[in-house]
Amino acid sequence: MERIDPSKAYLLLEAGPIVLVTTADEGRANIMTMGFHMMVQHAPPRIACIIGPWDHSYKALSATGECVVAIPTIDLARTVVDIGNCSGTEVDKFAKFKLTAQPAAKVSAPLIAECLANIECRVADTALVDKYGLFILEPVAIWIDRDRKERRTLHHNGDGTFTVDGRVLDLRERMVLWKAFQVAL
Repeated sequence: MERIDPSKAYLLLEAGPIVLVTTADEGRANIMTMGFHMMVQHAPPRIACIIGPWDHSYKALSATGECVVAIPTIDLARTVVDIGNCSGTEVDKFAKFKLTAQPAAKVSAPLIAECLANIECRVADTALVDKYGLFILEPVAIWIDRDRKERRTLHHNGDGTFTVDGRVLDLRERMVLWKAFQVAL
């Protein structure tokens, strides 16, 4: 085995899907691209995500305590990257990227109609925000487009390359300790 720099750990672990996060503050919606997130627990569900003061969305999330985590598919790959390359302080990203904002049921941040799924969230814990920019989110509503043909998600490898979901390996029958959490999407 070859030893590599510990600062490159993200190259091995950053395999979750790239997501888009929407916020709304003072009547203005924004979208950011996010790769640093993970599930923290099943019940009640909690999602950890890194949104720091360097992100325009940080101010809105801190002020409102609400956001939407939207799951794009590979047909939006270039848009997802381009969203991450500009700031909401300078541009209306919904207009620039021709994305459709839809009203959410429980939060002020909008859903993104073009995404496979949207998870409405409220901030549940801010204990690590100042130190790490780490928010713990509580999903309060989830929307999925079951009619959407494209369902493959995009996974950033940490170096500008991406992996695309492929064949699904179904081992649910072997997951005997986790049957209560199995739901087919």
